[in-house]
Amino acid sequence: MKVALTGATGFVGSHVLAELLEHGHEVTALVRDQPRADTVEGHGAAPAVVDIYDRPAVVTLLRDVEAAIHTASPGDATSADLDSAIVDAALEAFAGTGKPYLHISGAWIYGNNTSINEESPMNAPAMVSWKEPIDRRVVAATDMRGVVVVSSVAYGDGAGGVPGLLLGSPRDDAGDLIMLGTGDQHWSTVHVADLAEFFRRVLEDDSARGYYVVGDGLNPTVAELTEAAAVAAGAAGAVPGNDDEARARLGDYFAEVLLLDQGTDAARARAELDWRPSHPGLVEEFRHGSYRTAAAG
Repeated sequence: MKVALTGATGFVGSHVLAELLEHGHEVTALVRDQPRADTVEGHGAAPAVVDIYDRPAVVTLLRDVEAAIHTASPGDATSADLDSAIVDAALEAFAGTGKPYLHISGAWIYGNNTSINEESPMNAPAMVSWKEPIDRRVVAATDMRGVVVVSSVAYGDGAGGVPGLLLGSPRDDAGDLIMLGTGDQHWSTVHVADLAEFFRRVLEDDSARGYYVVGDGLNPTVAELTEAAAVAAGAAGAVPGNDDEARARLGDYFAEVLLLDQGTDAARARAELDWRPSHPGLVEEFRHGSYRTAAAG
């Protein structure tokens, strides 16, 4: 298929790009400047330098492809506007076509819940409260195949913002990493390459639509993750923190999402798309895999 992809130079998007190209799809990568255009071209995509907020230009690009995947995120106060802009363009470009539009979201929108599935009520913390109405526009579309991929915390290849946060945790006087909160909370996680494979499976299956919650089902505690991160970072160990310390360190909004207690099993993804995560979990990656290698380098 001819696929338009946003975020192709980002952590998730670069893996989606590699997955699509490996399986024979043609990718037009929407990028904002020439250096990023050069990067994606070097990886085998056709670059298109465009301002996502230039709706006519984006609509024209989307009308020339058979599908679109949105993974880009500035990760700041403009994130909601960017997501709204790309959804507006997709709804216009794909109106009446039934073409697939795949939109990334995140499990934080469900709030505290250790058994999250697609039917779970959303209880989004303030930091991500803007996501729900945009996601619902995607799945409510009747004349395009709208899919919202609700990703767990993505990790892998020694990268990712949240794993990096754990590796860079402050240390106490004994050299131990200080956990975010007590460490009792669980996080739902997914290897970025497994996540990219899921995007491809959704793209290729005409019956896939609506919400899909994607996680590896391991749901480790933050204590387990921080203890493993200590191994990768060469720290003495890890000790519990508290909620106040987490808020002081990260600010109220970011601390709130990282203190959530969450778990998923991706039952729908497994049952409908035969998706099976094949990469080691984040605890294993910290202790023996890419993060230890990256730290040593």
